[in-house]
Amino acid sequence: MKKYAMETWVGVFVLAGLLCVAYLTVKLGKVDIADTDYYAVDAVFGDVSGLVRGAWVEISGVRVGKVDAITLDPKNMNARVRLKIRREVALTDDVIASIKTSGLIGDKYVKISPGGAGVPLKQNSVITDTESAVDIGDLIAKYVFGGVK
Repeated sequence: MKKYAMETWVGVFVLAGLLCVAYLTVKLGKVDIADTDYYAVDAVFGDVSGLVRGAWVEISGVRVGKVDAITLDPKNMNARVRLKIRREVALTDDVIASIKTSGLIGDKYVKISPGGAGVPLKQNSVITDTESAVDIGDLIAKYVFGGVK
């Protein structure tokens, strides 16, 4: 009888340990199990060099979302970026989305400049006013080889 009690306690501790590992995996991996706190909008860019999935979306320096997916639109060969924005942040159809760099050689992120008083964007709307990433390498090459006047 004592043997079964010991095995039961070992099983309980193993189960508790597995639950802790699962919890830490979700929390530290920043996995969103339920995305009910966000709504998705798309932004169409000419160039998204250096932007990665999971990059921050900011308005006035405050993080309000993240980049969910980056795909190529086969019709016009532009990059389509899916942004997840927190529900409490209301974007309008006259916002401007720009790809910026944090620091001199830092990571890329999406900066949203608020518009005036446009129509509020809904789930799966498209932001059409965008500014693509500035490629520092291209600017340096133009300067070195005389392309800048």
